[in-house]
Amino acid sequence: MDYFDKLKENEHEQLVFCYNKQANLKAIIAIHNTSLGPAIGGTRMWTYATTGIAVKDVLRLSKGMTYKAAIAGLNLGGGQAVIIGDAEKDKNELLFRTFGKFVDSLGGRYITAEDVGTDVRDMEYVKMETPYVTGISKALGGSGDPTPVSAYGVYIGMKACAKERWGNDSLEGKKIVVQGAGRVAKHLCEHLAGEGANLIVTDISESKLKRLAEKIDFEAVDPDEVYDVEGDIFAPTALGGILNDETIPRLKFEIVAGGANNQLEDEKKHGKMLLEKGILYAPDYVINSGGLINVANELGGYRQDRALKQAESIYYIMTNVLKLSEKLNIPTNEASNMLAEERLNKIGGMKKIFTRK
Repeated sequence: MDYFDKLKENEHEQLVFCYNKQANLKAIIAIHNTSLGPAIGGTRMWTYATTGIAVKDVLRLSKGMTYKAAIAGLNLGGGQAVIIGDAEKDKNELLFRTFGKFVDSLGGRYITAEDVGTDVRDMEYVKMETPYVTGISKALGGSGDPTPVSAYGVYIGMKACAKERWGNDSLEGKKIVVQGAGRVAKHLCEHLAGEGANLIVTDISESKLKRLAEKIDFEAVDPDEVYDVEGDIFAPTALGGILNDETIPRLKFEIVAGGANNQLEDEKKHGKMLLEKGILYAPDYVINSGGLINVANELGGYRQDRALKQAESIYYIMTNVLKLSEKLNIPTNEASNMLAEERLNKIGGMKKIFTRK
């Protein structure tokens, strides 16, 4: 892999490899774009099979964060970090404090947060070495678990999609299939159940399903069968890449709106397939931007009521995306990209003008 070619491909600014033998740390930090402000994005811990796969993932995720911050109206850029390792076995204080030193060495160009495989406690270790971290506990002045705001944003965005498709944003009586029973899915299901939606939930983890069943009523379905269920809304809220050549033809939903990142295996091809199939797709980085909105609020002194209020803007952002998609007859993900790029070009261009010597 020619890494400079990979950086050039999507106009990434920086790729940093972090290694420490004593801490058994192998990490990669990618900074995609800082036109709007310092790059922000989570630290994912995953057992990547090769370094090349890890690089591909961190570049993809960091670009997504640029667009997510831009469309959400935040003055932040896009970044991401990945730690190569098993989150169940390899996590410890030394690992994350060492990683924190690498983050600190970037001087604020990258602000990290939790992601798949990391949590609030891990970010507290990182904070021992750098101030450039969000997603820490409320006791230390942070926001704690960001999933309540993330799930609320997904719920609000789903209602905007319902309004566009059916003329009414009520989800009462709608048959909604939620893929995943993790933290975001749990809070999302609570919102949906509270509005009277009929829920079907799937997850590869029986224990997660059991914990969710203690709080709300739902019908469980096998993970392999979820794409064949007939319903009103499909909410992917687990891993990405699940909307592809195999699954899209099987879908029997009017709306796809969920919290998972990178749901389209191929953005151009599969966004178009959903449009041609008549399925209204909520671009993932628009509808799941509540988590980013939440941690971004830590930078100015965290208040959850302010974060939730800001997350309500996802309804109007989603509406604008859907209107543009309909007007131009283009996939919704292309419409959201256009709106994000418009802001990046306008504000980024303005910053260049006023900082030029």
